[in-house]
Amino acid sequence: MRIETFLEQSPLFEIYRVSRKLDAHLRQILGPNEVTFFEALLLVSILFEEPHAVKPSHLAQTFSTGRGNISNCISSLEARGLLKRRIDPEDGRSIQLLLKPQGRKYAMQAIRILDQMQKQFEKHIGTPQLKSALNAVRQVEHLCEATV
Repeated sequence: MRIETFLEQSPLFEIYRVSRKLDAHLRQILGPNEVTFFEALLLVSILFEEPHAVKPSHLAQTFSTGRGNISNCISSLEARGLLKRRIDPEDGRSIQLLLKPQGRKYAMQAIRILDQMQKQFEKHIGTPQLKSALNAVRQVEHLCEATV
């Protein structure tokens, strides 16, 4: 197709294509709960903050996403018995998120998987090249944000 030449040179398309492929691959390797990469990151972030509870607003801020996206992920994870919500004892207007035992187990599994992947990236690509690639992707992001 004629568009193939454009697509081969487009960082936007390549980022989009790789993102879709990685999402599908990560769904397979992250386990039987059919947890998305983002949901796994939420579980891991809650685990990292223990023994302190996490508020959804902090997750939205940390992951640069909307509260609605966080709320949907929380509802999905809660329905699968991986985390629970509780009213913040210091501020009855907000909620805190706590991992259930299965959620903690899953977060630990996700950490192992993601750590192994990172080690493979560093081994086969090299740490300096990874840093350079991340920098280039961030530059593309900033240029896109500046485009009106």
